[in-house]
Amino acid sequence: MTVPPSDHWAQVWAERDATEVSWYQASPSSSLAMIEETGAAADAPIIDVGGGASSLAGCLLEAGFTDVTVTDISAAALERARASLGSAGARIAWVRADVRDHEFGRRFAVWHDRALFHFMVDPADRDAYLRTLGRSVSPGAHLIVATFGPDGPTTCSGLPVVRYGPDELAEAFAPAAQLVSSRLEDHRTPSGAIQQFLVARLDADRPAS
Repeated sequence: MTVPPSDHWAQVWAERDATEVSWYQASPSSSLAMIEETGAAADAPIIDVGGGASSLAGCLLEAGFTDVTVTDISAAALERARASLGSAGARIAWVRADVRDHEFGRRFAVWHDRALFHFMVDPADRDAYLRTLGRSVSPGAHLIVATFGPDGPTTCSGLPVVRYGPDELAEAFAPAAQLVSSRLEDHRTPSGAIQQFLVARLDADRPAS
């Protein structure tokens, strides 16, 4: 598998503040909007995979969601995110894990991934990710996935990535989930560079009735 081990990300977080990494967002407004568009109930279990030091979990609490899990391969990133929330951090489940082989022991109604899946360059990594997803979401679950778009960067944090258009992303997730909607967005990094993202909503299969 080509995705690097946790020590790569440990070095990234040792060298940079959360506001300095290229994927930093002051407000995860697009992710919040798409999660709210799913109509998920306030007590629906939501997971942010590769969530790192993102502010999404705290924003979900503020929006009234009560069952929020964040997982990342970097313990340092999770600790930063938890510390930034103060006492509210205790209301979130923080799970250090490699999403390619982790068993969460439960199923989620919303699976959110901003800028993790596009690191799955090797087909074996993508297959492992999708196997974990398959055993970790409920039938009919909503997937919010953001990757670099067709004109986005070819590397991130010194690593190669895969760029996706709507058709390519739909193919990558088939038959486990079907594309519902997508849009291209420009993300401005802390250094001022513009990166194109594809932000998509997919729905997991429901069993035949």
